[in-house]
Amino acid sequence: MVAARMQLTLYTVLLLNFFNSFVSALYFHIGETEKKCFIEEIPDETMIIGNYRVQLYDKMKEEYMPATQGLGMFVEVKDPDEKVILSRQYGSEGRFTFTSHTPGEHQICLHSNSSKFSLFAGGMLRVHLDIQVGEHTNNYAEIAAKDKLTELQLRVRQLVEQVDQVQKEQNYQRYREERFRQTSESTNQRVLWWSIVQTLILVAIGFWQMRHLKSFFEAKKLV
Repeated sequence: MVAARMQLTLYTVLLLNFFNSFVSALYFHIGETEKKCFIEEIPDETMIIGNYRVQLYDKMKEEYMPATQGLGMFVEVKDPDEKVILSRQYGSEGRFTFTSHTPGEHQICLHSNSSKFSLFAGGMLRVHLDIQVGEHTNNYAEIAAKDKLTELQLRVRQLVEQVDQVQKEQNYQRYREERFRQTSESTNQRVLWWSIVQTLILVAIGFWQMRHLKSFFEAKKLV
């Protein structure tokens, strides 16, 4: 039984290492005044690093070329409460960093400052973006060199930080489940009260109709 549990734990660690070995990256196109926003679900107290690189479309060569000096990107990040936690202008290639303090959906928006330069006006930009969350933001090669860690010590540190990130994700899922439960209970309560109000309205209308009919029959001396 113990051996089976140890084997299951080993498989879990191997799967975590396998999935964590992937790096998600994308690119998108924007115009000079266009803003592009992304929604990232992030647990609390988690570091996020975004690396980006901008290319400008060359109509003569009909391909995207490295951006000219002076072209920059404006980055704005809002937390789930719509509070701005990062608002800064960077160059055509760079990195932005922030730490989440509230769990939930964070909005990451980027747009260029090309409207300030007639040279770039009307051009199309290609932005390469790579967002790293949690322990993926760590450069373990630098950490190993700085702290003089052996390969085994480095692997243990990686596993500890991965487990910590998994725990944060679990806490965030519990937070989402709690919010969903509260929303469901609130909706059910509103539906119940609306049903009660509808019933009272129907009873009141029925009572009024009965009195009106009684008054009508009495006026016609039918009763």
